[in-house]
Amino acid sequence: MTYRVVRALIRLLLWLFYRRIDVVGRERIPASGGVIIAANHHNSVVDAMLIIVTVPRAVTVLANAPLFRHPLIGPPLRMLGAVPVHRRAEAGDDPRKNEEMFASAIEALRAGGVILIFPEGRTQPQPILLPLRTGAARLALGAERAMGGTGPVTLLPVGMVFHDPGTFRSASVQITIGAPVQTADLSTAHSDRPEEAVKAITARLTESIGARIVEAQDQYSLELLAVLERAWGEEAARRGEPEPAPGGAAESALGWKQRVMRAGRYLAAREPHRVAALRHKIEVYRSHLDEVGIASDQLGQPYTASLVLSYVATNVLWLSLGLPLACWGIVSHAAPYWLTGQIVKRLGRTSEEEATDKMAVGLVIYPLLWMVEGWLVWRLAGRGALVLFVLLIVPSGLLALIWRERFGRFMRQARAFVWFLTDRGLHRRLLDERRALVGELRELADRVPPDVLGSDRASDVR
Repeated sequence: MTYRVVRALIRLLLWLFYRRIDVVGRERIPASGGVIIAANHHNSVVDAMLIIVTVPRAVTVLANAPLFRHPLIGPPLRMLGAVPVHRRAEAGDDPRKNEEMFASAIEALRAGGVILIFPEGRTQPQPILLPLRTGAARLALGAERAMGGTGPVTLLPVGMVFHDPGTFRSASVQITIGAPVQTADLSTAHSDRPEEAVKAITARLTESIGARIVEAQDQYSLELLAVLERAWGEEAARRGEPEPAPGGAAESALGWKQRVMRAGRYLAAREPHRVAALRHKIEVYRSHLDEVGIASDQLGQPYTASLVLSYVATNVLWLSLGLPLACWGIVSHAAPYWLTGQIVKRLGRTSEEEATDKMAVGLVIYPLLWMVEGWLVWRLAGRGALVLFVLLIVPSGLLALIWRERFGRFMRQARAFVWFLTDRGLHRRLLDERRALVGELRELADRVPPDVLGSDRASDVR
């Protein structure tokens, strides 16, 4: 029951913070039996939170021991039944305690439990996969030996790709669950050399996780890649090219991004000026779209008078009806929102911890300031007003979020409509710019050998 309550709270926090969470391959999660989930690690505790809400079964998290000493993060970890991992690099930790951790994890796997481990060993903000440590492979082999071959232990690779990971209501993530990594054959082949089996399984796991993420030099490059992907897809649709099969769009998009990054790495070593020129064109194209206030997929759509009038009428009506409650939600949440941001800034933590810090601090600040505001309402307006305040505080906050986002979209559309009215050739120029951008990408792709595009990981391309 405690786990369910904490997971429900985590689900709510993620739903509030993230604009979008996409999960691919959820059907690959075994319904029973021991499972080791091995995922890449770029966003501190939020990574574990995302896995917990994605997996329908109870998950035991292997977390760095210092997190258990954190006043805000430690209690939820204990409530979830997380197990501390001790590292030599952490002051005050005793790595010998990891023997107890391994024994507990193996026992949980024997009982059919699910263990979550981040084999990179630490979180870091760059969208690359660090060299994996051997913990996941040792767990898999240890569980198989403990079970005596009576039942399989599934080693499940998971890749997470983030967009704007630390920004409230702008962050998004794609979680891709891969096919299980085969371990039984290596365990048998190296039965007398367990270290060889550990290395071989770790190598397979590295390839499996790497095939489910997009590796880039930094987060900004991933943002430019997303712009290029949308332009490519829209031009493909305009030419009438077949769309991915239903349910396969996310994996198809992931594969496309991986191929582009591999090609970019290959060409950057041979034709750096052309790659730099393409990157600049993407930046200029994105800046033009941002200036106009239009999304790339809206290019080519007709702005007829009836369509504009219908859009304006629908949105003005919706925004007007929701305005009173949305205003109350904005006013009552302005102080906790501002104070949370100020506290997080002063913590001076690394960028990959930003989302975790905002959720942890907000989980304390919001209820505290709600109580202060409730007390003020009671003193100034009486008990009836306090009851109304309590009933509306959460719904008004949620409506304020939705209202602000819809108002932002409406204003961007209005700006785009004004641009297109005052500059009749703008729409055509943006379309031409998109076509030229995609054409340049096609020309560069033709200069990349097919075996490079077929490589499993961007880091394999030299």
